[in-house]
Amino acid sequence: MKRGGEGERGLIFSEPLIFDRGHAGEQGYSLPEWDGDESGAPEAIPAHLVRDGIDGFPQVSEAEVVRHFTRLSQWNFSIDSGFYPLGSCTMKYNPRMNETAAALPEFAAAHPQQGAELSQGALRIIWELEQYLGEISGLPAVTLQPAAGAHGEMTGMLMIRAWHGDRGRPRKTVLIPDSAHGTNPASIVFCGWNVKEIKSDDQGLIDPAEVEKAMDRDVAALMLTNPNTLGLFEEHVRTVADIVHAKGGLVYLDGANLNAMMGITRPAEMGVDVMHFNLHKTFSTPHGGGGPGAGPVAATKELEKYLPVPRVVRDGEKFRIKTSARKSIGRVRAFFGNYGVLLRAWAYIRSLGPDGLREVSEAAVLNANYIRMKLHDTYHVPYDRICMHECVFSDRNQRERGSTLDIAKRLMDYGIHPPTVYFPLIVKGAIMVEPTETESRQTLDRFIEAMKAIDEELRESPEKVREAPGSMGMVGCS
Repeated sequence: MKRGGEGERGLIFSEPLIFDRGHAGEQGYSLPEWDGDESGAPEAIPAHLVRDGIDGFPQVSEAEVVRHFTRLSQWNFSIDSGFYPLGSCTMKYNPRMNETAAALPEFAAAHPQQGAELSQGALRIIWELEQYLGEISGLPAVTLQPAAGAHGEMTGMLMIRAWHGDRGRPRKTVLIPDSAHGTNPASIVFCGWNVKEIKSDDQGLIDPAEVEKAMDRDVAALMLTNPNTLGLFEEHVRTVADIVHAKGGLVYLDGANLNAMMGITRPAEMGVDVMHFNLHKTFSTPHGGGGPGAGPVAATKELEKYLPVPRVVRDGEKFRIKTSARKSIGRVRAFFGNYGVLLRAWAYIRSLGPDGLREVSEAAVLNANYIRMKLHDTYHVPYDRICMHECVFSDRNQRERGSTLDIAKRLMDYGIHPPTVYFPLIVKGAIMVEPTETESRQTLDRFIEAMKAIDEELRESPEKVREAPGSMGMVGCS
């Protein structure tokens, strides 16, 4: 291997704990002396807010505090510092233009309770984003309230529950494929239903015959991800949807993998009744770190009356806020959700337009298949066929010498964040790679070269891989 890759550039700091820094008497602040009446000093700060000194508390200068936390921040791996091929998470680069839009003081400093008359611009963006997401999905009724994907799942499932309740039979069960995201069964149980798992066929797809067998009058819905978590398009999705509808159920789509379909096909055309979007995956908000996110929900016109309130309504050139609706499931989030995330998504969609969104998906699919083809002779591909925006390998070819975990940790020594490992659960030793559309061919080639080098290392010196990470970014790729 040639040296000189991403991982070995820059300073590698050896940073002690803040408690191990500084010396007695050092401090990073300078407060003025109390200039009031000494007798009033005790009352100036309530007694319950005053504490004695803390044993072992670090005594450090301002410069030491700044350098300590700056160095820690430089250890944080992000999409801005390197390739982040985390499968099922869509860790794409997010354009700074959209960050600038979200930071404009006219939006960032707007108070959510200042009223509709003083919020016309903000309300217009909310209304327009609902229209855009409705167009992308083919589902016209949209709420932006949910704060994340799982929150969107809960919202959609509560809407389905209300729909069945209006028909006098709430039903008891929701079907999911065995490749489902972990949040799917959690959301189902949270909404008071039982989970019934449908086994995938030998092609990694949901089997219409199995759905037909499981579908009865107790089944409220099928919750499906498409493309699924194996990175494969569910080819029988329309047939499956027809089976569910024929027996009185609804179809819910986990929209986490929408990055493979934008502008190419629409969930409504697959028979989907309700879905959520992950704006923090697909539409430009930086992903990871626990938030913030947004999980808007879209539904058919028939289900619109169950959407959460409040909602933005357009009257000519004005926008008003509708605060109640008789059939609504109620509020699921304060105001209209995480507004900064919504604004980034609006800017992302407006800047790309319909053709640009389609190109995003086409490039994401192309990149995933490029990696699959370049590595399929080295790593086992359990479903070796055209994939969508992500591809799944396993450690079957390397298992006698090392594991998926060993491979993932060794990648860190090449300056590359590991992919998702051991998911989906139906693939033993899974290595799930999602390159996204924002990575260049040169970046993909560096990843491919690193993966091949690790396989070679497992043949020649497996202990080096099993002991990783070691040099933490000091192995270079050409």
